Amino acid sequence: MSALQTETGPQPVAAPRPIAVEMTGVEKYYGKFKALSGIDLTVRKGEKIVICGPSGSGKSTLIRTINRLEPHDGGTIVVNGITLDGSPTSVQDVRLECGMVFQQFNLFPHLTILENCMLAPRLTRKLSKTQAEALALKYLERVHIGAQTHKYPSQLSGGQQQRVAIARALCMEPPIMLFDEPTSALDPEMIKEVLQVMEDLAEDGMTMICVTHEMGFARRVANRCVFMDQGEIVEEARAEEFFEAPKSDRLKAFLAQILH
Repeated sequence: MSALQTETGPQPVAAPRPIAVEMTGVEKYYGKFKALSGIDLTVRKGEKIVICGPSGSGKSTLIRTINRLEPHDGGTIVVNGITLDGSPTSVQDVRLECGMVFQQFNLFPHLTILENCMLAPRLTRKLSKTQAEALALKYLERVHIGAQTHKYPSQLSGGQQQRVAIARALCMEPPIMLFDEPTSALDPEMIKEVLQVMEDLAEDGMTMICVTHEMGFARRVANRCVFMDQGEIVEEARAEEFFEAPKSDRLKAFLAQILH
């Protein structure tokens, strides 16, 4: 072999990222109604997953079982190595791993924006007032609303309130963020500012699971998209394949309806 030649053996395969959330055979009933049926879903650290589907398909129920806002009736859910078995300790531990943003902002109207964001770190993480305030200011700046800290929720637009809700969740510094249709209660002109904050989080490597109908966001941000219907995961694929080459008739019909 000449000095210019080099050996090229098999390239090492990158190890898969650790698992952040693993759902196996998860079921959920409301009385006799089966809201979730045999859900299997694995989300690795740093992944951005978008869950979509028609109204009543079970997507919000799925995301709410991950942090035990809805208890599951069958199967297993493991979040960052913590098995969600319904015990108070497991529920508390998992909720520290998962920040959640809802359709409604759920801000305390009698507290300022800054006070809303300081509350949970002081109560749950036992931070001092100074520490909690510094943390709150950091994340309010992160969502581009630092100038509004001393206002009350009623003095802000819907988009601004939702950004505060995101900052409040980030103040607990969770490794996983759950979004349950965070733009569905917003006027169209306010949706973009909230999605931009979510895109910024995605670019920073946050593990995100998002229930949303914002398909443009899904195309731009998601690593994988999951389509649900009638309590089941019907199809799951990388974002490009999901939109360009859907396999099931149900997903094809859904995309035809929502994209046109």
